Amino acid sequence: MAIEVRIPTILRTYTGGEKAVNGDGAKLSALIDDLEANHPGIKERLIEGGDLRRFVNVYINDEDVRFIGGLEAELSDG
Repeated sequence: MAIEVRIPTILRTYTGGEKAVNGDGAKLSALIDDLEANHPGIKERLIEGGDLRRFVNVYINDEDVRFIGGLEAELSDG
């Protein structure tokens, strides 16, 4: 399943300057693992102590993941 991930400017050094990359995963945690496999170092900037870093905001279809399951939030194509 292909998922478009929009990358903020500060993290684009990990994606070769790309504004958006494709990832794969049924849950946010799996998607982040997939991003790490293709863009080493990005996971460390997103995750701390097994959860999203305090000042990292992740949205799925304009919904803050903290309100829809956090790292266990379900994903779908797109």
